[in-house]
Amino acid sequence: MVKAIVGANWGDEGKGKITDLLAEASDVVIRFQGGANAGHTIICDYGKFALHQLPSGVFYPHTTNIIGNGVALDVKKFLAELKHLADGGVPAPHIIVDQRTQLLMSYHVLLDSYEEERLAGAAFGSTKSGIAPFYSDKYAKIGIQVADLYNEERLMGQLEHICTLKNVLLEHLYHKPLLEPKALFDELMGYRAALEPYVGDAVGFVHRALKEGRRVLLEGQLGSMKDPNLGICPMTTSSHTLAGFGTVGGAVPPTALTDIITVTKAYSSAVGAGAFVSELFGAEADELRRRGGDAGEFGATTGRPRRVGWFDAVATKYGCMVQGATQVALTAIDCLGYLDEIKVCTGYEIDGKVTTDFPVPALLDRAKPVYETLPGWKCDIRGVTDYGKLPQAARDYVDFIEKHIEAPITIVSTGPKRHEICRRAGN
Repeated sequence: MVKAIVGANWGDEGKGKITDLLAEASDVVIRFQGGANAGHTIICDYGKFALHQLPSGVFYPHTTNIIGNGVALDVKKFLAELKHLADGGVPAPHIIVDQRTQLLMSYHVLLDSYEEERLAGAAFGSTKSGIAPFYSDKYAKIGIQVADLYNEERLMGQLEHICTLKNVLLEHLYHKPLLEPKALFDELMGYRAALEPYVGDAVGFVHRALKEGRRVLLEGQLGSMKDPNLGICPMTTSSHTLAGFGTVGGAVPPTALTDIITVTKAYSSAVGAGAFVSELFGAEADELRRRGGDAGEFGATTGRPRRVGWFDAVATKYGCMVQGATQVALTAIDCLGYLDEIKVCTGYEIDGKVTTDFPVPALLDRAKPVYETLPGWKCDIRGVTDYGKLPQAARDYVDFIEKHIEAPITIVSTGPKRHEICRRAGN
């Protein structure tokens, strides 16, 4: 049985807590895409941790945690996270780094930074983690797989070819120092030694696990709006954020995927540039940002203040649709208890016409939000675990959202801790 947990929106939906909850009931947890440019914040018995590379099953001794072939593996950050866990008293997790996973190199980070510098005011708001150059190289067929570290002659040939290409850009476009194949080779040999205990055949392992009836969880990074095909292009990430890609990046057959838990927040938030129709500004935004999450709305990886806004039912309906959501987890509803009234964006007005269908990026910049206003519940509901004990106004809010996103909300999160959730009966 394979479940996937993915985001309905821009990322930052609170997937870390829900992923941790589902990982507890899983045998294998696979991170199937993305790099260290986004993270999951998890609060567990060992404390509070922000994971950027490691799968969220690392806090459970019974799980095998896999870095899948779709991941951009930043070895330095991978090792730093392992040390962070050890320093926090977390027992050493069982990890397999797929031998087909490709390595994020130091020059990817440099090229990412140089390009943002060159673009200046037209920059994409990159985290400068090297993600776009990494995936560009992967699909240009000049990436380096973990398995390549064990064939030195082949590896040196790859590096010489890569340096020939990259140095043209570095010299003539960016006017920066050139790369040297031998220095990169030495860098990779250090990676090889560090990765040695973890490298394995994850593809074979996953298929054996499925034959044995093991419970497998696919863990995605970011959300539907950041997918390079179906998201808000070009303000996307460079890996596919949809559950469907988990069958590739996690090496599981499509026929094995039975459940897609799509996470959305009870209000909207996003990091980075791009269209955000229901965005709030000024004091109203500052107050929601301050009350949001466990420590306010700031990126787990970047620390950047997140943009915040009212719940966007148009974007979320689309996000759930393209993910193929079988159920929805609604997070951070406890953060709205201070409001007298709560708005929900239920439509977009574009060129004088109102639509509830999410438009293509070329039209999105012209969209204006159409709101409906609901009463707030004006009380603290943090930590409530019985859905029936939530105020009627809070339950009405959940019902309203469920109707407009056209997908069943089965989990309502009422706080940052692992078991601060309500299960909805009848869903």
